[in-house]
Amino acid sequence: MIHGMRIKDGKATYVSRYVKTSRLKQEEYFGGAKFMKIGDLKGLFGLLMVYMQQLRAKLKVLDLSYGHGTGNTALIYHHGKLLALSEGDKPYVLKVLEDGDLQTVGLLDYDKRLKHSFTAHPKVDPFTGEMFTFGYSHDPPYVTYRVISKDGFMHDPIPITVPAPIMMHDFAITENYAIFLDLPLYFTPKEMVKEGKLIFSFDETKKARFGVLPRYAKDDLLIRWFELPNCFIFHNANAWEEEDEVVLMTCRLENPDLDMVNGPIKKKLDNFKNELYEMRFNLKTGLATQKKLSESAVDFPRVNESYTGRKQRYVYGTTLDSIAKVTGIVKFDLHAAPEVGKAKIEVGGNVQGLYDLGPGRFGSEAIFVPRVPGITSEEDDGYLIFFVHDENTGKSAIHVLDAKSMSSDPVAVVELPHRVPYGFHAFFVTEEQLQEQAKF
Repeated sequence: MIHGMRIKDGKATYVSRYVKTSRLKQEEYFGGAKFMKIGDLKGLFGLLMVYMQQLRAKLKVLDLSYGHGTGNTALIYHHGKLLALSEGDKPYVLKVLEDGDLQTVGLLDYDKRLKHSFTAHPKVDPFTGEMFTFGYSHDPPYVTYRVISKDGFMHDPIPITVPAPIMMHDFAITENYAIFLDLPLYFTPKEMVKEGKLIFSFDETKKARFGVLPRYAKDDLLIRWFELPNCFIFHNANAWEEEDEVVLMTCRLENPDLDMVNGPIKKKLDNFKNELYEMRFNLKTGLATQKKLSESAVDFPRVNESYTGRKQRYVYGTTLDSIAKVTGIVKFDLHAAPEVGKAKIEVGGNVQGLYDLGPGRFGSEAIFVPRVPGITSEEDDGYLIFFVHDENTGKSAIHVLDAKSMSSDPVAVVELPHRVPYGFHAFFVTEEQLQEQAKF
């Protein structure tokens, strides 16, 4: 489900709508769940669920030809289309109607040129208008890279050679390169059955590998691989080039245990360690280095997306007390050094601001909205917009913060008519984009 708010002429309009995926339509027809979920893929039950879905597809009880995903992870806007994304499927096109309502248009396969899955985190270059994306699979090629032109044409697939099937949730671009994350969270169906684990398991004995490829390459022969200590990454903030180096700003996670977060989250995850890092890949020497920039736990990093692929100063993230409970919004200044000896994230050093939601209140990813689009104004001159739910009162609201001052007094608070469940990612659509997408 997508929850949206439109502010126009001083009035706020709220809407919540399911993405009308093929999966949802079929399950509505049957009156219950028929497709397997990632959380089902554990132990012998997981194997049974795989065989069950294969049998249902073979008997034509389920139709997988029009996708099987949920469209529930993230949103992106490109070539006049608002896309709902989940990494196991193709994108779904949405339309925002004049009254603020949301309508599902249908699956997007780029004139049948898209045959594989499509990440929930593609990157749009604000200077060229192109979109860069990838998909991963448990069958070779395990990773496939794509470039989509400004006018919406998807270029030929570029297989990226990695030694085993992995989960790659995110990647990054710079002005001239794409960065791929070969991290040791492996697709392991045998271990799922033998050891009763989830189908993705983390191998803490393997190094983390990062591949830097010229972003218009026709194959992966020019990719440069760099190694760093073992880790996993769900989300990157941004990347850019500095002389001979490619710089990646990311949230680095140690020893992820997906079993730990499978199902309802009822307690804090004391061993959940997620920190902001700077990683550098030297194209001249072939060496990689990394530097810790924060304490734990921070994730869902966002920047002023007018700087996507270019050097920027500020990173906004969410502070967490578990993998799904957002307790506040933090602003990092990359020009400042982190304070040493801190046990938690608090103001000082490179932490320029911290907006605490308060006891019993939890939020969502905060999206940065520039006051003036582009790079002519100050980078942090804008707003942070995010959902907040108060578990004490059962009420939800949208908060709008001053991204420059990070004042504890919000610019605006819009109370919502009912609870908004905790979700994944946020996105902002400009008025110009709304008018453009209405034409399609």
